[in-house]
Amino acid sequence: MDRSLIHSPTESDESFIEEGCFILEIWNRPEDPALSIARARVGPGERTRLHRLVGVVERYLILAGTGMLEVEGLAPQRVGPGDLVYIPSSAAQRIENDGDRDLIFLALCTPRFTPEVYQDIESA
Repeated sequence: MDRSLIHSPTESDESFIEEGCFILEIWNRPEDPALSIARARVGPGERTRLHRLVGVVERYLILAGTGMLEVEGLAPQRVGPGDLVYIPSSAAQRIENDGDRDLIFLALCTPRFTPEVYQDIESA
């Protein structure tokens, strides 16, 4: 098998981003523009900045922990392990960890996430 088709991220690849969470890129490649996958980690009591992804649909698959999710046009929703959240393109969003352990989820973006699609609207 062609090893270029396999990506094996390690914990040391995780980084803190200005949005207010830790991100580990699982899959995000120009040669596969249809999808990106990142693992996000939000610490207890922390909340991501209000933001939107322009032209990108995002899905959160909650793996561990609990949180309150805000998506533009909907009442805040409590989420936990196993929940899959659909976030339409350009919808304002943020998530807060309201538990006592890390909130961990996969962020699946279609098409793939690039920095140009991210808009911070926290103070807008």
